[in-house]
Amino acid sequence: MALNRFKQVKVKAIQCVVPSHCVDIASEMEFYQGDKRKLARYKKILGLGTRYVLGENETNGDLAKEALRLLIKNENLDPKSVDTLIDTTSTHDYIGTPDACILQDEFGFLEDTACFDTTGLGCTDAIYAIWLAHSLIASGASKRCIVLESSASSKFCHPKNYNTKILFGDGAAAVLLERDESIDDAFFHLRSLGRGWKNIVIPAGGMRLPLDEDLKDHLVKDKMGNPTYLYENILKGGNVFEFAMDEGPATVQKLMEFSGLSFDEVDFFALHQANAQIVRVVLSRAGIPKEKGSAATFSKYANCSGTSVLLNLCDVRANTKNHYVGAVTFGVGLSVASCLLDLSQCSLYPIAQMPRDFNGPTRSEQIEYWTKFIEQ
Repeated sequence: MALNRFKQVKVKAIQCVVPSHCVDIASEMEFYQGDKRKLARYKKILGLGTRYVLGENETNGDLAKEALRLLIKNENLDPKSVDTLIDTTSTHDYIGTPDACILQDEFGFLEDTACFDTTGLGCTDAIYAIWLAHSLIASGASKRCIVLESSASSKFCHPKNYNTKILFGDGAAAVLLERDESIDDAFFHLRSLGRGWKNIVIPAGGMRLPLDEDLKDHLVKDKMGNPTYLYENILKGGNVFEFAMDEGPATVQKLMEFSGLSFDEVDFFALHQANAQIVRVVLSRAGIPKEKGSAATFSKYANCSGTSVLLNLCDVRANTKNHYVGAVTFGVGLSVASCLLDLSQCSLYPIAQMPRDFNGPTRSEQIEYWTKFIEQ
């Protein structure tokens, strides 16, 4: 069912993390032919500013691990008290191996903990996973659940592709949910428009078009001259913009009608930070009061795919008293997900950065490790 109402499920805490490496759009004048006026115009229209991106030996799995570590620390949480661990991402560390099970082993969750990954929904995956956690807890299948969302969008952008490179950053979030009879009801609206799936896609690298030598040098340019390999992110910006303009306001309207709440009863609407222009237009067309939404997070962190809506929430509302808060997302699939949550008992922690001295294993170190593992 596209509309759902859940009782007695509390979002207890949210912790977001971004990489330590920051890129300022002003340092990338090659995208604007050295024209400072053109850069200023795009900064004003799209909200371009800074973005945080993963290093060569870092993955979104590393970000998710850090978000989980901080959540456990800040909440003084015993991992053995968690019975469900959901990891949602489109960029798993390993093909066919769930990131959730890797983290279960590292953090000492019980072997009776249900650990699994969800995948493929990109910008809407956090809300879909939170909806799933609500379903499990409301049904009695779970009592305490952690949802991990992580994205490594910058890894799938050609360094000279103006259409994508300047828009995407990386991030992760950890969300703790549990059963609580004192919490107000939660409301969700989910929608999919599969006919538009090609508008946001990485064609190569899956089972349909595996990576091979014939794709190594197969570089394609769009009509604007932006270069892309088929194993990188393809974004049909115009079509996605129209989709967001139609579906963003529509899901807000549907959600508000279903919940029976008024805009006065909602403290803030966190929107997927696709870019500042899209956020501003969706807020306006949805009728959301200006003071109850913000595009400022995009200017700080860029588009971090599924993490964006949670980054927006923690960026604007951390250490602030909240009651009902909305979340509105749209993206891969094409898909839409929105919700209204009672966050009156939720700790929204300030956005953290990965340790600057973090350095994951190099490619040669990984090859050596797995070679020895096979040979044993």
